[in-house]
Amino acid sequence: MTPSPERNAALARAASIAIETVAGTQWPMRLAEALRDLDATWQKSAEVGADVAWQARAAGNSALVLLDPEHVTDPGPGPVIWRTYRHLYLSALRYDFRCRSFESLLNQVPLSVLNADPYSWALYAFARLGQSRSDGLAVMEKVLATASDHPKTLHVLLHGVWLGGLLPGRADALLALVDRLPEGGGDDPIAQFRKASALRALGQYRQARTAIERALELLPPGNLAVHSDLVREHTLITAAHDLTQLARRRRKPTSQ
Repeated sequence: MTPSPERNAALARAASIAIETVAGTQWPMRLAEALRDLDATWQKSAEVGADVAWQARAAGNSALVLLDPEHVTDPGPGPVIWRTYRHLYLSALRYDFRCRSFESLLNQVPLSVLNADPYSWALYAFARLGQSRSDGLAVMEKVLATASDHPKTLHVLLHGVWLGGLLPGRADALLALVDRLPEGGGDDPIAQFRKASALRALGQYRQARTAIERALELLPPGNLAVHSDLVREHTLITAAHDLTQLARRRRKPTSQ
């Protein structure tokens, strides 16, 4: 069922209030209670939680500072609040690339809970994919079969495959995930960033350059950390292209 405009507005207000108070100590509780009162679905919890967790981290007040691992593993005051805390804490771990901590915590969450929350399953896949563990690909396929191409969930998987530099078929998997995003990720700077990385790995440097330049154009102003990542990818594409050209010139026979 598609949420009503009023419900979407209420969820947006809850996220806005949390972001406005991320410098304080109560923002995780306030957000969790707001999502409980709205009876938020796992999809909306994921969408709101991922964005607020990123903003809190950027403000130097990460969910990892205010929540404990027990907020992930213990049911607490109710399923929606527990799910919100789980999404916030695990999103913060994801942004810090702490894959082993992920796996340890989620191994303590009952399967029945994970099966009702594909986003948490995606985070579990991220933990394995980010360590270049090929068994993470099987978890990823399980998520793709149940999450109905939910964009935030796809981005978690994209992030994991991108991080897992030694995964078999990594570049093709990245491109396939980008294609599943709305409009094929064409208006999404992070999707274009991941696409550029995949195309670089495949040696398709012109297409990679187009994708990363598209990402730079789409990125909202002021997002300095992500901008640095995009510039770094642009540099890597140029360096890989130049090295390939140099190797080709060296292989050409010289006249005597």
